[in-house]
Amino acid sequence: MSRRYRSALPALLVTGLYGAALMVAVVVALISGDLGPLWWLTLFTTMTEGVAATGQNLFLLVLAGLSWAWGIWQILRGPQAGPTPPQDRNTLRLRVALYVATATTWLLHVTESLVWADTTLIISAVMWVVVLLFTRVLGPGRPYTRGAGVLGYGGFTVIGVLDLAGWPVPDVAESICGLAGLAWTVLILWTQGGDDRWGTATVAYGIAALLTPIFLVLTSLPFREEESPVEALGVVGSVLMMIWLARSAHDLAAPRHQPAARTTSEA
Repeated sequence: MSRRYRSALPALLVTGLYGAALMVAVVVALISGDLGPLWWLTLFTTMTEGVAATGQNLFLLVLAGLSWAWGIWQILRGPQAGPTPPQDRNTLRLRVALYVATATTWLLHVTESLVWADTTLIISAVMWVVVLLFTRVLGPGRPYTRGAGVLGYGGFTVIGVLDLAGWPVPDVAESICGLAGLAWTVLILWTQGGDDRWGTATVAYGIAALLTPIFLVLTSLPFREEESPVEALGVVGSVLMMIWLARSAHDLAAPRHQPAARTTSEA
């Protein structure tokens, strides 16, 4: 496995360390009933008062932890080993932007001290750059894709700036930007599915990230927020999104020995 990916050994090391810490936190929870270490390790926040160490709550936190562990491996292992295909400047910039977007999505979970507007503004601005660079890499003739992305993430960036300035923003504006961003993601996934620069597994992670929030909303209905760490379910969707972003960058640098053929990355 270490020979398949360029950064497999560091990725295995970090994943192993996180997995070991996760196991210790689970054992502590089982023995002492203290969810604090597991809560911090999976949700990156202090534990909410009044949450009991039930089997249901332990399951939710372990699910979030396993999602993080899989995400660490998928993201840090890098592209597949082998010669990098020729890349122009726009492709290199897109790869960097995708990695930055992955990191900023992660920051949404670990920077509790940042206010909502600051975090949203940073992520939206980075994704706006991703939108513009994706357009250049994919080539001309995709006005709807470009328009949806600019309206969605560019709009959220403007909304973030207005929030910081203390200016009111209509709720309908956020809804429009959200729908536009969703449309951009669907169009990009459709395009990736027909482009041999991206593997089938990468597109599958993107589709899963797109559909997971709907599934999670339905799944979280039986849980009471004040008694269960329902935010652990949101971690799953965020990790899938980060994997899609990172793998989209990995695939652009993966060796392509048969350019005309459809490549499929390892899951």
